[in-house]
Amino acid sequence: MSHEHVSYLELLARGAAAEAYDRPVLLARASGAGPETLAGLEEAKQLALRVRAELEGRRRREAELSALFATAHDLAGLRDLDAVLRAIVQRARSLLGTEVAYLSLNDPTAGDTYMRVTEGSVSARFQQVRLGMGEGLGGLVAQTARPYVTDDYFQDPRFQHTRTIDAAVRDEGLVAILGVPLSLGSQVIGVLFAADRRARVFEREQVALLASFAAHAAVAIDTANLLAETRSALAELERANDIIREHSGVIERASEVHDRLSELVLRGGGVHDVAHAVSEVLGGTVEFTEAGAGSVGVTGAGAGSTGVAGSARRDGGHAVREGDDWVAAVSAGGEPLGALVLRGRPDLDPVDQRTLERAALVTSLLLLARRSAGEAEQRVRGELLDDLIDAPDRDRGLLRERAARLRTDGDVPHVVLAARVDRAAGGPADSDAGRRESADRRRLWSAASHLAATRHGLASARDGGTVLLLPLGPGESAADLARQTAKGLGGTLREPVTVGASAPVRALLDRPDQVAVAYGEARRCLDALGLLHRSGQGAAAEDLGFLGLLLADGRDIEGFVGRTIGQVVAYDRRRGTDLVRTLDAYFASGMSPARTKDELHVHVNTVAQRLERVGRLLGPDWQSPARALEIQLALRLHALSDVVTGA
Repeated sequence: MSHEHVSYLELLARGAAAEAYDRPVLLARASGAGPETLAGLEEAKQLALRVRAELEGRRRREAELSALFATAHDLAGLRDLDAVLRAIVQRARSLLGTEVAYLSLNDPTAGDTYMRVTEGSVSARFQQVRLGMGEGLGGLVAQTARPYVTDDYFQDPRFQHTRTIDAAVRDEGLVAILGVPLSLGSQVIGVLFAADRRARVFEREQVALLASFAAHAAVAIDTANLLAETRSALAELERANDIIREHSGVIERASEVHDRLSELVLRGGGVHDVAHAVSEVLGGTVEFTEAGAGSVGVTGAGAGSTGVAGSARRDGGHAVREGDDWVAAVSAGGEPLGALVLRGRPDLDPVDQRTLERAALVTSLLLLARRSAGEAEQRVRGELLDDLIDAPDRDRGLLRERAARLRTDGDVPHVVLAARVDRAAGGPADSDAGRRESADRRRLWSAASHLAATRHGLASARDGGTVLLLPLGPGESAADLARQTAKGLGGTLREPVTVGASAPVRALLDRPDQVAVAYGEARRCLDALGLLHRSGQGAAAEDLGFLGLLLADGRDIEGFVGRTIGQVVAYDRRRGTDLVRTLDAYFASGMSPARTKDELHVHVNTVAQRLERVGRLLGPDWQSPARALEIQLALRLHALSDVVTGA
């Protein structure tokens, strides 16, 4: 290994800035290194930068999860509300990489909003600003209870600009602002913001992350209020020992479940563990019901579990009673994930209701973490497939290592499949149609990624659809795989999914340039299926007759001739007959037996007998227009092949 390559490893080891990776190339160029050496160093630099980017992404995801778990731990031991809120705002600013983060709360008495916590702010006016309800970006968030983001606040007409707000924002120098609501049930009590002093686009994952911090902040405020209410209640209940004991027991249960849930989060427990812990503390049976699915809990699914989260969502996330059961919705960033269902406790104390709600919040964090890990693997699979298509000249050893980490065996034959969702034509060309198309693409990519992970293949969103690279099973053909994939993806999405397949690709990691060629072939096959009005089906070039011959890059003429007239050719060779020549004369004579017998100088009955034999070999529909066209093309190719080979 050269000294310069070792330099890149040292840069990776000490976490150097991206600019530092140019130094080995510059030094080599200054020392008069040759073009080949410089090219090798440039390739090594690019590889090192990609490794650095992947490490940075992993560190960022680990930091996000650690911050969320640390915040949950802070809530379990809540003592100082201001300290917890400051920690939440600081973590939000750090993880989103913004220059400023702040939290405002509504003042129902004064009818306005005031700053509670700021981080990174330098303007005294901004830190002390009070806003009327409905004003500015924060007012719109509070009004709609939905996140809002702007790349350039002063150029955005969606918000009610006032002199006071604009002056404070301008004094702070803010340009890009993201705001998410702090909600307690259906009531918005404030807004959590992240902002930059330059134009910036906030990603969907960043919006979801800030929404999770906002949920924690709302829980902290609610917990502080709850503790204040409890202290007041305990002071009043000193005159009645029986009520004191009752409330003490409730608080003990709440404290116990908070401690146990915090421990579960810290040691990486799952949804089943949360359900089991809450079941033991509350004295009932808790089940988790996924959105649109069954239950996962201590005792498994129960009747009527599906859809029970709807009432809880309508009630703003509070635990609600459904018959003798209690239901708390589980959601993340406004997206419903399911619900926790408590059975066997029809008379539930309000504090125990809050305990169930806290458990639902912890469940949402665990599910969000699991989803983040799954999406990370999907992205890695998509990146490898994109590299195989776009950059097949990458280091093959590195490609093989990446494939091995994803359990993709490059030594078995693979097929490239191009897939897309085909809705019925004629719908309105409006913004709703555009959103549906975009949603269809996301759903298709998600389903294809799951299929690829299951079959140890790869998947990526590409060219308005999805491309997959899947291994062939024993005895399986490319056409079989295309049909299975179209059927499986269509069943998952409940929409017709059309799939075009390439010919099998062998030793793809030894010759990665094959993948791009195969992808082009799969795309052409997909387009041909659309032209043939075969939407919702799967096919390979071999399924499309002579059209498949035109689509395939390999131009498998011998295979096409064999599939079309191979039985007739083989019969002539075995029996010494003249069926191929008879077929050629028959088509040349306009499919007239009389003119055919003149061309061959035989009796018309001989022609009829030969054509009858052809029908038994090729099937009764061999004279239909489509079959006749393919047979004539195969005869012509067979004759040309005989001329070329001298047969």
